[in-house]
Amino acid sequence: MSGINYLTKGTLDTMKEELTRLKTSGRAEIARAIAEAREKGDLRENAEYDAAKEAQGLHEAKIAELENAIANARVVEADSIDTSKVSILTKVTITNVSTKKTVTYQIVSEKEADLKSGKISVTSPIGRGLLGKSVGEVAEVTAPNGLMKFKIDHIGI
Repeated sequence: MSGINYLTKGTLDTMKEELTRLKTSGRAEIARAIAEAREKGDLRENAEYDAAKEAQGLHEAKIAELENAIANARVVEADSIDTSKVSILTKVTITNVSTKKTVTYQIVSEKEADLKSGKISVTSPIGRGLLGKSVGEVAEVTAPNGLMKFKIDHIGI
């Protein structure tokens, strides 16, 4: 995941806070678990020790992933977003041409995507299909369940 992550300042701050927590208290908890497991005897047959070491590896992988995401982050300010076409961090209201159902999504980075709060990833099939479209255009999206058509009703912030 070495691509650029376009994020809001709030999301970047949240990621930095999580990274700090993982590096401090998270590492301390894992070290404590490893120490406790070591005290229980022979390391070759100690399942607790193996589990603690595995947890340590997963923890360090998460730290590395977050560091990479932060290093490749670019903060996008709301006032610099062009609302004449769909782009990252715009809110777009679309109508499904076949079902006539209207929904509003905000196009966000993969890290911020949360369908329950109406945020879809820029790399999702719908996100990719909507990018660059203007109000009134129809976006054809190839989704896992087939071809879908969405009419762009409104673009905002």
